[in-house]
Amino acid sequence: MSFDPSPSYPYPPPESSPSYDTYPWQPQQQPEAPERRPQRHTALGHHSDLRVLRSAYRWQRRVATLTALGYFTLFLILSAFAPSFMTSTVTDGLPTGLLLALIQVPVTWLAIALYEQTARRRVDPIADRIRKQAELDAKREGAR
Repeated sequence: MSFDPSPSYPYPPPESSPSYDTYPWQPQQQPEAPERRPQRHTALGHHSDLRVLRSAYRWQRRVATLTALGYFTLFLILSAFAPSFMTSTVTDGLPTGLLLALIQVPVTWLAIALYEQTARRRVDPIADRIRKQAELDAKREGAR
């Protein structure tokens, strides 16, 4: 067994360089960052308009998705549980199931139209307002 006569110091000497590691597994102290000026206005990332935009966009997706998938799900349920209804004829030679399947295309167009309408009415005005606010924030930061 050997004896180490050097004293063990838990901390580096006060005048040592930062590369002096007594315990390399301990995290080194980071230099303090210079203080930043407080902002006069709220940052864009914490703005309530972003939450409003996310909720409007979520509503837009739900309306379009439920329109298209809701009709298709109805068609599948009728096909599985009401085969007599789906095979009945509407006019000479045109079964109800085929008619409902052909109506799926206009329903999909309707879902697209609803998506665009809700975008123009709800989502785009909020996005434009956030974009203008971001431009103002960029100009303020550039002026500093």
